[in-house]
Amino acid sequence: MNARLTERDSDTEQEPPTRGGLRANRDFRLLWIGETTNRVGINITAVAMPLVATVTLKESLFSVSLLAAAPWLPWLLIGLPAGAWVDRMRRRPIMQICNLVPLVLLASVPVAGWLGILTLTQLLFVALINGFAAVFFGISYKVYVPSIVGPEDLQEANAKLQGSESVAQVAGLGGGGLLAQVFGATSGLLVNSATFLVSALCLSGIRKKEPIPEKPTERPALVQDIKEGLRFAFKDPYLRVLTLYGTVTNLLLTAEAAILPVFILRGLGVPEGATGWLLASSSVGGILGAANAKRLIARFGSARGLLVATVFSAPFALLIPLTNKNWTLSALVVGSAVLSLGVVLANVIQGAFRQRYCPPQLLGRVSASISVANFGAIPIGSLLGGTLGTVLGMRPTLWLLTAGLALTPLLLLIGPLRGRRDLPVAPATR
Repeated sequence: MNARLTERDSDTEQEPPTRGGLRANRDFRLLWIGETTNRVGINITAVAMPLVATVTLKESLFSVSLLAAAPWLPWLLIGLPAGAWVDRMRRRPIMQICNLVPLVLLASVPVAGWLGILTLTQLLFVALINGFAAVFFGISYKVYVPSIVGPEDLQEANAKLQGSESVAQVAGLGGGGLLAQVFGATSGLLVNSATFLVSALCLSGIRKKEPIPEKPTERPALVQDIKEGLRFAFKDPYLRVLTLYGTVTNLLLTAEAAILPVFILRGLGVPEGATGWLLASSSVGGILGAANAKRLIARFGSARGLLVATVFSAPFALLIPLTNKNWTLSALVVGSAVLSLGVVLANVIQGAFRQRYCPPQLLGRVSASISVANFGAIPIGSLLGGTLGTVLGMRPTLWLLTAGLALTPLLLLIGPLRGRRDLPVAPATR
């Protein structure tokens, strides 16, 4: 996935010779299948829960945005200590537990619906606890990948994981709407819960023994561990600017995503099943982004390719507010797909960069520090979208948010990326 250079530079990220390392890696295939299935379940939840609140419980736009914020609130509450804990423990058992929790909780929603006792409070509780599980799963899997994949295969592994995440969005978002239309909004969550069981079983089949994290003779306090991760993440010029870009982008994207399902359902009068597929349309761009990341990096380099991908794709967000009930529905599809193309390309490049750039003993804490900033913006963005949509109206809010998204690539120009072809493989002090 990195650019292939004619001369080796120890400060520059490089592409190893093409080989089929991952094709023979059974453990990675199981992780890949398990993670993809997990993402399918998460995306079904993302569309099914707002549909339950909107269609079944008849909740307000602000209540729906509150429900969208709940799964991401745990990043603000425990994201930093979770990174320190993950660095101290084996990751696969954590991921297995984090699959079983949503399996049980999501199954409780249709049961409550059949009994006639389902409330918004239960939905918020389920979303919040699932969010805690997602925090530990997300940090653990990012740290776990390098333990079963060699450094020369990390770029390819991240591209495959990002590509399958986009496929999971198509299947999850589209399938969530279809399940809601066929079986009812609450009953679709029962099918959703089974995806987490499949993910847990895949993780159980991985054969490679995960190394136990080294225990120092004198374990520093948890607070000291957290500070060390924060210091590395936010003092480094590359990680700092990438985190700023990711945080602002997530804030605006989730503010837009919080009101988009309601805008499509109520503003455009689109049926539930079609709403899911419209929301999933952006994932087509994500699939193309993952498939073409290697070509982009080979052509422009990893640092310059990141700039090219974001600058080209972000302005297409302005097509989304043009959507109407007629043929202009295509504006939503095109705008969302191209925007997703740029986001996934950026994620592939950044993911492999962090896994190779950060010291292994700090990777969990650094990933958590960055994720707290990136994902902590999501509940704020969801509430922001619901508030602005209530006060200004849905379409004016979409114009405001997408205009901000079109400008986010400018943030990448304030750091050292603009002067490089490729991202470094190690900090200058190492």
